[in-house]
Amino acid sequence: MSVVGEKETNAVARWSLGGVFLEALANRDYAGMATTLGSTVRLRAMLPPGPMDWEGPEAVAEAFSSWFGGADDFELVDATIGEVGGRLHLSWRLRVRPAPFGIGDGWHVIEQQVYADGTETIEVLDLLCSGFQAEHERQD
Repeated sequence: MSVVGEKETNAVARWSLGGVFLEALANRDYAGMATTLGSTVRLRAMLPPGPMDWEGPEAVAEAFSSWFGGADDFELVDATIGEVGGRLHLSWRLRVRPAPFGIGDGWHVIEQQVYADGTETIEVLDLLCSGFQAEHERQD
């Protein structure tokens, strides 16, 4: 037997906020992304080189811009919005060319998972990143 409790009313607001964040990412609109972030937002990221931390909406948006803003080609392959235990869950998979930081000129795929807290704005982002993975040529 299972019992279903009342749905939290803030869940819809969080999902909408997550959608605006993902739309800004998909359009590489980093100024728009910053508007979804609270004034004291903190991004904690587990990246392939190791853990990193940013605070403030401009610094967080600039981190995303440094990862994706310089690519000549940019495609949002997949994105999801959900909730885990009251935390907003966002995930996305992107294709970029070239990859930043001298990683490579060809197509690269990257996937990131984020768990976020906030209501009116996002206050905390905990991110796990696959790193930029070289995409193998397709054999048609």
